[in-house]
Amino acid sequence: MADTWLFTSESVSEGHPDKVCDRISDTILDAYLREAPDSRVAVEALATTNHVTVAGEVRGPDSVLRSVEELVREAIRDIGYSQLGFDWKDVEIVNRLHAQSGDIAQGVDEGDKGEEGAGDQGIMFGYACRETDELMPAPIQFAHRILRLMAEDRKAGRRPEFGPDAKSQVTLKYEGGKPVGIDAVVVSTQHDEDVTQERVRELVEGYLAAALPEGWQVPADRLLVNPTGRFVLGGPEGDAGLTGRKIIVDTYGGAAPHGGGAFSGKDPTKVDRSAAYAARYLAKNVVAAGLAERCQIQLAYAIGVPEPVAVYVETFGTGKVGEAELGSKLREMVRLTPRGIRERLDLLNPIYARTAAYGHFGRAAQEDGGFAWERTDLAADLAREFGHSVAAE
Repeated sequence: MADTWLFTSESVSEGHPDKVCDRISDTILDAYLREAPDSRVAVEALATTNHVTVAGEVRGPDSVLRSVEELVREAIRDIGYSQLGFDWKDVEIVNRLHAQSGDIAQGVDEGDKGEEGAGDQGIMFGYACRETDELMPAPIQFAHRILRLMAEDRKAGRRPEFGPDAKSQVTLKYEGGKPVGIDAVVVSTQHDEDVTQERVRELVEGYLAAALPEGWQVPADRLLVNPTGRFVLGGPEGDAGLTGRKIIVDTYGGAAPHGGGAFSGKDPTKVDRSAAYAARYLAKNVVAAGLAERCQIQLAYAIGVPEPVAVYVETFGTGKVGEAELGSKLREMVRLTPRGIRERLDLLNPIYARTAAYGHFGRAAQEDGGFAWERTDLAADLAREFGHSVAAE
């Protein structure tokens, strides 16, 4: 790899059409888990002008199925859509949810050795590095931060000029494997019709100052704000959305591989979601323990089989212990079956709607179990096992 390079990641706001669908899917999932934690849920959504279709497979209380329309409207209202072509009050909602396949349920519920099997085959990746305090790649973390700050002010009424739909893109300069500065930033945000391009840029500049490290200035000619010159029509009114189309935004911004499975709308028997969380948890604890500067974990599963068929650890030449030895120890310390992951990370709680925007990783672990995969409670034991002191986060 060259000693210097540029790397770019993007984020999108909760009002982006695809993220609207992710939020709807996870809101319905939370409703099922709140009523019955053993529910099986795989919900997809499509959103377009004045229309939402919800489809997928569920097994859980009929009361939730009857409340889908109310749940969808509440999610859209909370995001902030009340515009002519997409209004939470009168958007058309079509519910096409149906019962889970018996063939899938059989493998998941029974599995082998008396334990639940994985809900599908697939590969999942987790990643952590020392580029930020959150042990996340810096470009995606900064891109999320810009939009999250803008959304907080919009929803609090401090920036009524902004609409819900927005995107950001951050390009960083790297030297010797570490980010050293900003090369370019792109921000596009929906805005009121009477707000000038100059005013939008002025407001965005304030959020960049708050979101980026002190002293990291964006060159004036490398800051692009609403490059088309106008962004009034946004959200599903302007572009259709689908659940699960922003999987790179959801994870590491392209800095690590992705297994291809989306997260939103899936209950934690689906290893697309739960095992990706477990892989992040393991990778983050390896880095927090001081055992590597960068760590990538790959897990692989077969449908109906509880244990992963493979666990692979990569530390990119930064590891202080052997990768095979580290992988074996991680498997000893954490049971990587779907049930083991759920129990370790409290994944049966209704915690998922909050994950639907601004990334599933690099967030603070919460008391109710939200973002539990961000905990570093394994780090001390890992460091002790391999004779290293825990690195300061």
